[in-house]
Amino acid sequence: MTGFDLVIKRARIDDDKDLVDIGISGGKISKIDKNLSAANVIDVNGDVVVPSFIESHIHLDKALLERVKPNLEGTLAGAIKITGELKKGFQYDEVLARSRAVLEMLIAHGTTYVRAHPDTDPLGGLTGFKVMLQLKKEYANAVDMQVVAFPQEGIIKLPGAFEILEEAMKLGADVVGGCPYNENSYEDTKKHVDLVFGLARKYKKDLDFHADFGDNPDDLRYRSIDYIIEKTIKEGYQGRVTVGHMTSLSSIDPALLKDTIARMAKAGINIVPLPATDMYLSGRGDVNKVRRGVINPKPFVDGGVNVAFSSNNIRNAFTPFGRGDLLMIGSLFEHAAQLGSISDQKLLLKMITENAAKILRISDNYGMAVGKQADLVVLGTKAMSDIFLDVPVRKYVIKKGKVVYRSELLELKNWM
Repeated sequence: MTGFDLVIKRARIDDDKDLVDIGISGGKISKIDKNLSAANVIDVNGDVVVPSFIESHIHLDKALLERVKPNLEGTLAGAIKITGELKKGFQYDEVLARSRAVLEMLIAHGTTYVRAHPDTDPLGGLTGFKVMLQLKKEYANAVDMQVVAFPQEGIIKLPGAFEILEEAMKLGADVVGGCPYNENSYEDTKKHVDLVFGLARKYKKDLDFHADFGDNPDDLRYRSIDYIIEKTIKEGYQGRVTVGHMTSLSSIDPALLKDTIARMAKAGINIVPLPATDMYLSGRGDVNKVRRGVINPKPFVDGGVNVAFSSNNIRNAFTPFGRGDLLMIGSLFEHAAQLGSISDQKLLLKMITENAAKILRISDNYGMAVGKQADLVVLGTKAMSDIFLDVPVRKYVIKKGKVVYRSELLELKNWM
């Protein structure tokens, strides 16, 4: 077959198979074989090529605020307080500039799918949400974005919160979010969950919760997963609910954890641990045996739960680190969760590609297969199992069959 728009030659897409050529036509993968030809060729000489990465949980609107006002106490309560104060002064152009800067980081590090969670509440209003709607259109050729209406400050305890959340749904939110731990009582936590499920039904959208983000699982606000499971099954939302953080699950009795995993699997609930934030904020009150706050994904995967991971926050009160690099987050995750085997390395890659695609419900058009959208990353490593060991340079990032980023390293090598 000839007539490809682009051919990527001698690509490593499986450690156990020969190198292949990837033929791209009309923005899609049209053939994977050997000895393909085209006018436009990228010969990667055995480098690894994978589907582009997916940030399934990230806050662009709150990024890059660490130098504006740091969270010196390093707690979740401190992060919420500081960010709440800053949100009151958010200006559209300023939020837009910071969010653009982070999107450029993501693209340069191989991410071309983003589920953004802008704060949508009475403190920040709809500023961050409207910025995300603009960026969704502005970056459409480089990033597929889903925008979540996210009530960071709670709903029940804050007058006007529900009305702003529903206004975001009317303006075109792709997903309805929830933050049930940020209420004053467990009864209000359950009401919070009820309200966002009601919006999901009304606007026919999926749900994405920040949930059980705390060190004390005895406080039932940080044990909302039981009620979320119950509601998911009752409403027939299996496979359409995602929960992020879930740090309390790293602190509960193993028998209870096993039971929770079984019920999550039955409800088809996805989980997204956020290693950088979860580790940074967790265990601040522990005097000894300080908790990591990062769940081990393997019991969840073994129990039938779909697991991804993501960056969450970048250089702000919640996480003063980061550069929009999912491979760096994966490297942190493998250390924190003791994921060292070759099968663990493959699982990490699956979590930011195939598993995250299930969360965004884009699997029909995503992946390394003929007919899928040609969204690919060429990595400067020769083995799939070495990706998180090397955290290699992203040589090329390709979106819909077109190069949207090229590493300067390629030019430098010509002079060496």
